[in-house]
Amino acid sequence: MIRFLIAVDGSEPARRAVEAVAKLAREVTAGGFDALLLHVREPESLPGTLPPAPGQQLVEAQALRAQQSVLSEAQELAHLLGMTAVRTLGVQGPIAPEILRAAEREKVDQIVMGTRGMSALGNLLLGSVAQRVVHLSTLPVLLVR
Repeated sequence: MIRFLIAVDGSEPARRAVEAVAKLAREVTAGGFDALLLHVREPESLPGTLPPAPGQQLVEAQALRAQQSVLSEAQELAHLLGMTAVRTLGVQGPIAPEILRAAEREKVDQIVMGTRGMSALGNLLLGSVAQRVVHLSTLPVLLVR
């Protein structure tokens, strides 16, 4: 059985990553496959001991709803593409390290992700998430354009 972790963020490249795994699953069905759709949301506030700002709970609730929406849409797409062995996981934290942690924890065989997500400013300031995952991962990483 091949186990995939597909990082999703609601972007078109993430959608294409789901499509790529669906295609692989159709072609490599002999041993079966399992897919985990992962969405990582970055913390809405800086860590520390300060009390939460007014409205912080509302902001976090909205971020959680957005995360669930991204995961639901990705799962629906996966099912439309014929993938039945699909699970979802939403976590919070720095994106690349959380992708790698989830891959290790879930014992996946391969990480699949789009090459560009939704945050151009984040890519400009911090570098590409995909680039960091490729650089730090001990697993094969499939990048989808």
